[in-house]
Amino acid sequence: MKDRSEQIIDIIHREVKPALGCTEPIAVALAVAKAVEIITDNCPCICPEGWRLKADFRIDVAVSGNILKNGMGVGIPGTGMVGLPVAAALGAVCGESARGLEVLSALNDRSVQRAKDLVAGSKVHISVADTEHLLYVKATVSVDGKAEASAEVDPHAYAVIEDDHDRIVETSFADKILMSSESGAAATERTAEDDGLTIREIYDFASTVPFEKISFILEDRTLNLALAREGLKGDYGMKVGKAIRENQAEVFGDDFMSFAMGMTAAASDARMAGCTLPAMSNSGSGNQGITVSMPVIAYAMKYGIDDERLARALILSNLVAIHIKSYLGKLSALCGCVVASTGSACGIVWLQGGSYEQVCYAIKNMAGNITGMVCDGAKVGCAMKVASGVSCAVQSAVLALRGTCIPSTDGIIDDDIEKTISNLGAIGSAGMKTADRMILDIMLCK
Repeated sequence: MKDRSEQIIDIIHREVKPALGCTEPIAVALAVAKAVEIITDNCPCICPEGWRLKADFRIDVAVSGNILKNGMGVGIPGTGMVGLPVAAALGAVCGESARGLEVLSALNDRSVQRAKDLVAGSKVHISVADTEHLLYVKATVSVDGKAEASAEVDPHAYAVIEDDHDRIVETSFADKILMSSESGAAATERTAEDDGLTIREIYDFASTVPFEKISFILEDRTLNLALAREGLKGDYGMKVGKAIRENQAEVFGDDFMSFAMGMTAAASDARMAGCTLPAMSNSGSGNQGITVSMPVIAYAMKYGIDDERLARALILSNLVAIHIKSYLGKLSALCGCVVASTGSACGIVWLQGGSYEQVCYAIKNMAGNITGMVCDGAKVGCAMKVASGVSCAVQSAVLALRGTCIPSTDGIIDDDIEKTISNLGAIGSAGMKTADRMILDIMLCK
């Protein structure tokens, strides 16, 4: 049986992983890629050399409302396009399901053009699924578009993803179930009690675990810093990060807050506009992975923090975000940068020698500040929300280090830090369901 430190490291590996592109359209690409692979494995005769499927086929993708909301306006890597149709088409022509959230790593100019042709030829169809799962994708690929035909004439296959962006729970070929497992919710419903995590344990683990066991987390810096630098170098999205960094003298100054805001927003600019570099994600979101790590990395860069201290701070920030996210689920009406920037606030407090109590203060300050920020879909404008989250994280950390904390008489804050987190989760999951539906309705009716 694994000891507790190994169990916690397993949690990190499960929730912190590379992802190429926004994870909602990537989940669609992954499901389509799996369906195509099923057909090619069972009917190699219909796959001429150079293409995975012959030209005359149809892709039907049914998704939950939250997947649609987060896939409508976000850039798809390497295409200059937005939306789920081109993501689905790319999954068909170059996706490799074994790569998980990096399913599109093999994309090139030829596959991008092929995907665009499929979309232009009305070969891709997206619909809203009738499902209670907030995260749901069913991708069906039908040769000649005749899903009802026999396997000998017109093969067809589907793959279903539920509850986690890379969790394929069912596959089928020619109306025969090949694989069926428990849904992600049933198999891995991760409440705080399930994983047993608390802020106390997270703080102690990050502070004492042997460095060699957690040095892997420094890949966080490698991937997300590369995205930030790409965002500053190129003209991605709204260029929020670049604007902050290029207006230091006139507006922002050259302090840590503006540096952290600029670097983090720049990484989000690049990712949300379709940059082909992967992000290190957290809890199924690349933007959350960026926001939970880049302010901590920026602090280490500005003040010369060594790798061991940076690794411990990144472990703390990532685990805090994972812990809070366990109360919310993978997708909700609450903007993920609220959770992620809370994690980075804790990492900044730790790097400045903050105590466990001060880390708790930082969480409470964040919970009492930007909890109401809504998610209105993944898009280039998310970089502005990321910048706002980083600003709040730095403010919350500064106040926490001064011993200042929003009191339990205010709003959703409780003396017990775990109850405070539970309150935040209840608002974001149950409390904002109506807002979530209204946001999607508004987006679909524009």
